[in-house]
Amino acid sequence: MRILESTQAAGLLARRGARMAEAEAVVRPILDAVRTRGDAAVLEYSRKFDGFVGQASGLSTAGAAATLTPDFRHAVETAAANVRAYAELQMPGEWSREVRPGVKLGQIIRPLDTVAAYVPSGRYPLPSTVVMTVVPAQVAGVPNICIASPKPPREVLGTAEMLGISRVFQIGGAQAIAAFAFGTETVPRADRIVGPGNIYVAAAKKLLAGDVGIDFVAGPTEILMVAEDGDPRHIAADMLAQAEHDVDASAILLTTSRALAEAVAAEVERQLAVLPTAPVAREAIERNSAAVIVGSLEEAMELANRFAPEHLSIPDESLLARVKHAGSVFVGPFSPEAAGDYASGPNHVLPTSGAARIRGGLSVMDYVKIISVQELTSEALRALAPSITPLARAEGLEAHARSVEVRTK
Repeated sequence: MRILESTQAAGLLARRGARMAEAEAVVRPILDAVRTRGDAAVLEYSRKFDGFVGQASGLSTAGAAATLTPDFRHAVETAAANVRAYAELQMPGEWSREVRPGVKLGQIIRPLDTVAAYVPSGRYPLPSTVVMTVVPAQVAGVPNICIASPKPPREVLGTAEMLGISRVFQIGGAQAIAAFAFGTETVPRADRIVGPGNIYVAAAKKLLAGDVGIDFVAGPTEILMVAEDGDPRHIAADMLAQAEHDVDASAILLTTSRALAEAVAAEVERQLAVLPTAPVAREAIERNSAAVIVGSLEEAMELANRFAPEHLSIPDESLLARVKHAGSVFVGPFSPEAAGDYASGPNHVLPTSGAARIRGGLSVMDYVKIISVQELTSEALRALAPSITPLARAEGLEAHARSVEVRTK
């Protein structure tokens, strides 16, 4: 693993641009085909890209949970309970109060009608993504929750059944995103599509964001770690946990200690030698990762905020006040990123590629609408009229002004 000075880190921290333009060119015809031909186009592309051989994309989850081992079932139950508890804490509340004489304001909370959770099934099956995308939707009260996965293994189907989800569709890629964006004969139109995916899924979500709600356009996964000292074994293990996802993943350590950087680099090599996913992890470490020597923790946090990482690991809570941009923060030596990936409670569907500058990770808020409510008495409207009618007329909207005056004169 490379060890760089902070003055050499600009290229590392400036993410390589994803091949988004190329991916968009590939998926546009797919989106158009699904828009115009519905299920026929979905099946055509599923056979072409995913080797699908059936006649219908709908799958039954009945009995799938029974095929899971007791240990796996217990893990799902624990993770789902923790994610549910965290989502319940996030849930916004309804309120109504008289804020001024005669003016009652408030908000009501309503869930989306239909959401689709995209669950990849490529190199690794991701039943944990079923938990992360479905449970917050259930807490929000979404009545129709669907899962799309190109080749869902029994772990995904069993987890879906354990969570009470029966609508699973064996479709993936851009055709899955298009099917839920437009709706087909068999696939319901979704209000929002959530979950990770490859660059073609990301490109489809980007192009269809005006037709359907999305969480965010995701890029390669990433972790940025800040440390003055610590156990090199822990730091190396966390970096490799991120690197094994994908050859485009990145794992970056910002440290004030060259000795720690060298120890972590040596530990990365030692752990790679016995890691089953080493071929992927090594390429990610060599291409996109490094230990960067910084002059101070203040400089480290400045670089971290500039990078706006998906996962940010910091040594203790004293640095939380300096965090401006991050998808999720992991505090202290016993808060590995893997805990958040699976079972601690916060969501693992997180913004990448700098999107943490504008939003955090998937939450219950992605599944609800906060609807404002207002009720005025005649006296309150009369008191507001001098503030309403001049503004309406300044904008050339005479009917707006008159709609108030007809009630107050």
